[in-house]
Amino acid sequence: MGRTDVGGRDQHHQGQPGHGHGHGHGHAGHTHGVSAGADRRWLSMALALITAFIVVEAGIAVLAGSLALLSDAAHMLTDAVSIVLALVAMRLSARPARGGYTFGLKRAEILSAHANGLTLILAAGWLGYEAIRRLISPPEVTGWMVLTTALAGIVVNLLATWFLSKANRSSLNIEGAYQHILNDLFAFIGTAVAGLVVLLTGYARADAIATLLVVGLMLKAGYGLLRDSGRIFLEAAPVGLDPDQVGDELAAADSVTEVHDLHIWTITSGEPALSAHVLVEPGGDCHRVRRDLDRMLAERHGLTHTTLQIDHAADRLPAGAHALSATAAAGAGHCATPHGPVHHDGPHEH
Repeated sequence: MGRTDVGGRDQHHQGQPGHGHGHGHGHAGHTHGVSAGADRRWLSMALALITAFIVVEAGIAVLAGSLALLSDAAHMLTDAVSIVLALVAMRLSARPARGGYTFGLKRAEILSAHANGLTLILAAGWLGYEAIRRLISPPEVTGWMVLTTALAGIVVNLLATWFLSKANRSSLNIEGAYQHILNDLFAFIGTAVAGLVVLLTGYARADAIATLLVVGLMLKAGYGLLRDSGRIFLEAAPVGLDPDQVGDELAAADSVTEVHDLHIWTITSGEPALSAHVLVEPGGDCHRVRRDLDRMLAERHGLTHTTLQIDHAADRLPAGAHALSATAAAGAGHCATPHGPVHHDGPHEH
């Protein structure tokens, strides 16, 4: 009997005994209160504002001899690139699944978030090197130009940050662009302080010190994006969702004797998925068990992309081997090489 996982992985077991109770569970989709069209509009407005300011700031940075301003301009350039990537990824991820791409291109958004994290870290490396070089041998800096431009940059970044805050930040893709711009806002605040110090005291190294503070913020944000997108690429369970706990809850359900091959991963931002092989006691109602487990997963953990293969425990036993445990039987059929721990009701090791 064929079995299709809606939102999970397609699996077909044709002509194999013991697979008559495999079921896919559909989902109603995900809504975040913000439409994709509105997201694109907010991102496009932020992109236009930032691009215009980059041109102005880069020119002033050269005239003022300010690395802090130049670093802000470079950071804003990565902001613009991050928004472009986000817009492209949104269009790609909206394409329907076809051909070999059974999930569509949903993870294009995660690729964009990963790229945003990399650009933040690479830009931080270059700016950190330049800042240290200028701490050793500080150039002349025009304080009033730095201060004035930084104050204008604060206004621009406040507007851009507000634009992106209106979009759906539960998307790691949009969160990546948002983190870029938020860090740039902090950078401009630091640059304004440095410009004021240079203007009042003539201490030129304040410019490089402000740059190093910005570098620290960029590294922190970049690492966070790489960590979160990396978890999705490695198909780790969503943060805050313990697979062992979920497995124990499934195994404790009525008529269930064992759960194994349990996998929980994230397709893209906000779309967790689960698949598992569930053994039901002989004579148990597999269809009822599947419906009960689907309901429990949705209500307790928000897991609506689920594939549960349900079998009777006795169906897994080879002829003449009825004394075998359900755990041993599981390895004799579909799960010749089971993945992950085995869960059953009562105390057990994971």
